Amino acid sequence: MARARFGGTDWIDLSTGINRVPYPLPPLPVEAWTTLPTRAALAGLLAAAGTAYRTRAPIMAVAGAQAAIPLIPRLTRPARARVLAPTYNEHAAALRAAGWQVEEVTTLSALEGADLAVLGNPNNPDGQSHQPEALLGLAARVGKLVIDECFTDARPDLSLAPAASQDLLRERLIVLRSFGKFYGLAGMRLGFCIGSDADISALSEMAGPWPISGAAIAIGRAALSDRAWAQATIVRLHSDVLRLDALALSAGWKPLGGTELFRLYETPEAVAAQDQLARHRIWTRIFPYSDRWLRLGLPGHAAEWDRLAQALRD
Repeated sequence: MARARFGGTDWIDLSTGINRVPYPLPPLPVEAWTTLPTRAALAGLLAAAGTAYRTRAPIMAVAGAQAAIPLIPRLTRPARARVLAPTYNEHAAALRAAGWQVEEVTTLSALEGADLAVLGNPNNPDGQSHQPEALLGLAARVGKLVIDECFTDARPDLSLAPAASQDLLRERLIVLRSFGKFYGLAGMRLGFCIGSDADISALSEMAGPWPISGAAIAIGRAALSDRAWAQATIVRLHSDVLRLDALALSAGWKPLGGTELFRLYETPEAVAAQDQLARHRIWTRIFPYSDRWLRLGLPGHAAEWDRLAQALRD
């Protein structure tokens, strides 16, 4: 739609919050394409994920964290669910589709008493974050706590994946992790669920015998094992956040928050701001519940930063 309206082919998509400096693809063995994934190969990936996420809890791979969202409501009979909003819309939609009574709330304490509670940490789109200690306390006051950590890679201090190794907490907790956003390889479709033995076993059965491809296993294992690349990327992203906020301030936009992969700004008028950037073939995200909010991912290489700076000046 944007291309039809504004023309051009060399678009920069900043609407998704995906790292635009992706992990360099390693050479793949022929078997990654020609044979079905083996248990040994999958086990190697899961071991790398456990090390990267600092957890010894049961873990499973899925075709992107999105693939797990409609499965989680099927773990138990539908009851009362609460979602900390605004957040990624698919959580509430999947719960309602499965017959749950869903209430969207705006404070962490309002989640208490739910049979199933869902929140993002840090949250999409506003970047609101909660310390693990607060979430551990909340986990004791809900039936099950689902934490969407799809934007946590650059903030490992926020993750509850390590705490999921504790036997008592594990039964109440499901942690979702995205691979594609931080590693910039969203088209590969890879994510992870961390939780109890019973929940991971049930989710694995729902997902089927080959939930991800051999190529995803090989690339994911290599990337998750490359901690030097991850640390260098975290340093770069922290610097780029400051750079993007400075550009937005120069355009008269007010930073409202975000993560190391996207930023949220208050603009005088979100549609006009989106159109301004679209005329330079830069696509961004606006929201139906706010006529002033605009979300931008971080540009990648120098040419993208230059084009964004020019677009904001015009």
